[in-house]
Amino acid sequence: MLLLAFDTATPAVTAAVHDGTAVLAESYTVDARRHGELLLPTIGDVLRTAGVDKRELTAIAVGVGPGPYTGLRVGLVTAAALGHALSLPVHGVCTLDAIAHRARREGVTGPFTVATDARRKEVYWASYDADGARTAGPSVDRPADLAAPGRSVGAGALLYPDTFPGAAGPEHVSAGALADFAATELAAGRELLPNAPLYLRRPDAQVPAGYKAVLPA
Repeated sequence: MLLLAFDTATPAVTAAVHDGTAVLAESYTVDARRHGELLLPTIGDVLRTAGVDKRELTAIAVGVGPGPYTGLRVGLVTAAALGHALSLPVHGVCTLDAIAHRARREGVTGPFTVATDARRKEVYWASYDADGARTAGPSVDRPADLAAPGRSVGAGALLYPDTFPGAAGPEHVSAGALADFAATELAAGRELLPNAPLYLRRPDAQVPAGYKAVLPA
């Protein structure tokens, strides 16, 4: 297995190469406004660092959110284009699952909740049991509307300490964790998600209603 993984569903622009056993190379940059500008150079950098030609890849894994519309679609479109050009399968991974996987690798134990910033004073969230399996979500809600989430990680949890007391990192997803999660699931024969977005709500940009026609009748 030579798996290329990347995610643009959070402010992090991150990519990694995984050989089925370990991460060969990883890049991670937090810049919420430059997903489209940074992703392809980041992919090129990790392939060069890993010493892997793109034609040697066997699959692509991409974070499918939930996340803001503009950033998320950069990763999904890139995954679709590369998969088509290289004739590779494209596997979707819930971004919250990848953050949970990273949290486990960094020592988080017991049940916990992952929450990322959904803007509009809301969070994207999912809960996980002591074995790391998702038990609720992904969903989007106002923090005050959530039941006591217990232990929590993620940038969304850190933003709302009243709802998520004692929240900790990791704040965002890393492609290395996403790749390791995908490789583990695929090796176990479990299916991943399609390359389709988990938006959970309508995009911020809307076509205005009731605008005046400018063309003659």
